[in-house]
Amino acid sequence: MSVHPSPERPASTPDTARPRRPVTTHDVRAAKGGRRIAMLTAYDAPTAALVDACDIDIILVGDSLGMVMLGRGDTLSVTVDEMAHHCRAVTGSVTRALVVADMPFLSYETGPADALRNAGRLFREGGVRAVKLEGAGPYLPQIRALVDAGIPVMGHIGLTPQRVAELGGFKVQGKTADAARRLLDDALALERAGCFSVVLECVPAPVAARVTAALSIPTIGIGAGPDCDGQVLVLHDMLGLQDRIAPRFVKRYANLAGQVTAAVTAYKQEVESGAFPGPEHVFAMPEDELRRMDADGEDDTRE
Repeated sequence: MSVHPSPERPASTPDTARPRRPVTTHDVRAAKGGRRIAMLTAYDAPTAALVDACDIDIILVGDSLGMVMLGRGDTLSVTVDEMAHHCRAVTGSVTRALVVADMPFLSYETGPADALRNAGRLFREGGVRAVKLEGAGPYLPQIRALVDAGIPVMGHIGLTPQRVAELGGFKVQGKTADAARRLLDDALALERAGCFSVVLECVPAPVAARVTAALSIPTIGIGAGPDCDGQVLVLHDMLGLQDRIAPRFVKRYANLAGQVTAAVTAYKQEVESGAFPGPEHVFAMPEDELRRMDADGEDDTRE
């Protein structure tokens, strides 16, 4: 596998180097070899606003919402209607981050015309400014059609959850020399097709490093090691809001599930004991109005 040496970059870059205006796909491209790109998922207005306020570069409205928000066992049943609904909630609350939408299963595989129609819906109805497609090879014509139509595309290779049945489960990809070579070839094909960046999911770190060095567009890793140009995590995973899935590559930055459980338990106990609501949580009424109400009630009784 022949690649160019990875360019040196600073370990961190001050936030002043990040654009304060809305992030564009051109900004993402320009980050290659410089500052690292921070990307997180969001699926609704409150969390999107919180993430955007932290100057995250890219917010992904992932089809992972099927599992995270809708309680399903996989992402395959998510529809374009559902994606557009959640995208609109996110884009209506974001002022800076580039919002990218996943193209859900069977919204693009059937050909360029379907890809254009469905991506167009996510742009018009959802308000996003880029879409993400899983896979390469047979989907390169769709990517070219989208790019030619002015719709920026983020690629996604390695572990592609929409094809988990074909892959035999959620397994690391590119573990052999031949598989790693195919992964690199796919990444280069995505770049030639016009993608502005590529997600590498569940790929051995040395392979991801070589792919990153070979591309002139940024790579964004999830379970792909530290040498990618950026990183992405599912927000609910890194906040510890759910633990039914615990991938090795996830770092928990908080345990919000524990805090939510403690808060709800305390609320229940205070309701049952009568401690809530307290005097500070209720609205008063002037005594004269209360007396008049009682008097009016007595007149009604006499009648």
